[in-house]
Amino acid sequence: MTQGPPSFGEALGVWLKIGCLGFGGPAGQIALLHKTVVEEKGWIDEARFAHALSFCMLLPGPEAQQLAVWLGWRLHGVRGGVAAGLLFVLPGLVIMLGLSALYVVYGRSEWAGPVLLGLKAAVVALVAQALLRIGGRTIRDRAGMAIAISAFALLSFTVLPFPLLILAAGAIGWAMGGGASVEVASEEGGERGGTLRTVMIWLAVWLTPVAAALAIAPDSVVARMGAIFSGLAVVSFGGAYAALAYLGQAAAAFGWLTPVQMLDGLGLAETTPGPLVLVFVFVGFVGAYQAAAPEWAWIAGLGGGLMAAWATFAPSFLWIFAGGPFVERLRGRSRPARALAMVSAAAVGVIGQLAVWFATHLLFRTGGALAWGPLKASIPDPASLDIVALGMTILALGLTFALRLPVLTLVAVMMATGLALKAIGLG
Repeated sequence: MTQGPPSFGEALGVWLKIGCLGFGGPAGQIALLHKTVVEEKGWIDEARFAHALSFCMLLPGPEAQQLAVWLGWRLHGVRGGVAAGLLFVLPGLVIMLGLSALYVVYGRSEWAGPVLLGLKAAVVALVAQALLRIGGRTIRDRAGMAIAISAFALLSFTVLPFPLLILAAGAIGWAMGGGASVEVASEEGGERGGTLRTVMIWLAVWLTPVAAALAIAPDSVVARMGAIFSGLAVVSFGGAYAALAYLGQAAAAFGWLTPVQMLDGLGLAETTPGPLVLVFVFVGFVGAYQAAAPEWAWIAGLGGGLMAAWATFAPSFLWIFAGGPFVERLRGRSRPARALAMVSAAAVGVIGQLAVWFATHLLFRTGGALAWGPLKASIPDPASLDIVALGMTILALGLTFALRLPVLTLVAVMMATGLALKAIGLG
């Protein structure tokens, strides 16, 4: 049951908490948003959360941040969306800028290993909990179950792209939704006449820094990064992992980072809260730092990191503020509502696949891949099973499902356990 809407100040504290605890990539962050906003606070009901998640899955860019923007917008309008979206990213952004600076000075480091192990184990437990709860409340019939299982299987064992699966789920739902419209209480604004104004305002917010950099220093690496990252923000359908594939190709083509540096950046991004695409900040910082003259390297690095962050995350506000009111109006119409319901079911399969991917990479150090035409499969090496990681994961699952520890307590306990194991030589 939903409670009354919070005050803006109360919501700010929650968005900041989520920004500081949002480890584990999109699956972990969606789980944390659901646990906090739906289960603990009751600010948004299950139906609206699932509806918003299905909408965000259709958008390019970081879906978890977009979901945070939508939740803030639903509670407090545009200012709420801006606050939720910024606070979702800001803690991780500050940390990633600091880690990028340390990286260019000291190079590769494993200082965060014990803490990261505990955080990852906690994330596996939180994602498993969210998957069961979101799936149980989103999938209401056999069609939804079939869509979820199909999405999981196709993402796990074929090379079919994520956007195609989501669009196919929506098309199936549209074809199935021929019944009467459903009356849904609607207190949203979102007048159609304001949509163009909203688009123009947020396009200007997004593109003005990029245009300024291109006008002032068109040949600089920071200006080129603004243009490239803005382009990626438009075409990076498929969430964080698809966006990382696009970025890896761009970074290699422009000579910003070596493949080894790219992997290092991804490892650092996994140690920080916030979206996994904060690795874009690492690419911007290190790439601009290395390309600049020594006397300008630090300024260029900071400019590159901030430009990458701006061009990556600013479009989320445009997508939500312009598209959110329209999608909310579709909730009471049979075909669009059924289409989004099937996208929600597919999203459950996607979260399941990401959870398995994350857990597999935590528990097994090495593995291989099999491919045959459009089919593919990742096969972990049983001999590489990390017993310590397995034990940590079992502990996290027990604390989550048996003791029902709050998120903050769970994270603190798992981090402390990781450090304790390291201290006795088992980390």
